[in-house]
Amino acid sequence: MKKKNTGNPEKERYSRIAPFFDLMEFLPEKLTMVRWRKELFSYLKPGQTLELGVGTGKNLPYYPPETPLVAVDISRRMIDIARKKTLSIPRPAFAVMNAEELTFLDHSFENVVVTFVFCSVSDPLQGLRELRRVVQPDGQVLFLEHVLPGNPFLKFLFNALNPLVVRIFGANINRRTVQNITRAGFSVEKEMNLGGDIVKLIVARP
Repeated sequence: MKKKNTGNPEKERYSRIAPFFDLMEFLPEKLTMVRWRKELFSYLKPGQTLELGVGTGKNLPYYPPETPLVAVDISRRMIDIARKKTLSIPRPAFAVMNAEELTFLDHSFENVVVTFVFCSVSDPLQGLRELRRVVQPDGQVLFLEHVLPGNPFLKFLFNALNPLVVRIFGANINRRTVQNITRAGFSVEKEMNLGGDIVKLIVARP
């Protein structure tokens, strides 16, 4: 009898593509994401900061040098790559962790930074509730996320293509992340369209 796979599919998928991840996203990173990341980090405030889903460390160059940073990801192979990009800033504390089961104490962080993560979290609402738990009452969560577009044709297309995209890249392209952020108890202070209404910059407060 074939043994049932009880592993985490997201962890396995991202560990598998970790060595190629930066190459896969080279063009969109250079063409648009660098600009979007700079815009997002203009909202970062001083204080203890968590980055959820640090991946291969694409955000690390944008943190001010004095930022006390904890960086977590579901994949140890992603973190191993990110560690090599910390020469220009104080070394963050890295940890392997699921979004839905953060091991931090309540109200531990002034800032949480999340870029293109909730497209691949298995239980996005639970993950968002965990962020609300660990951020301070007067803190903030900064998001860059791609979401389901409002255009009816694009919405149909994204929903139709989603199973294939998940299988290949591990990311859902039809998530309603802004609505989920609100459902998790956050107040959306700022919502900015960056790539049509598909990519959004969101500033949320608990």
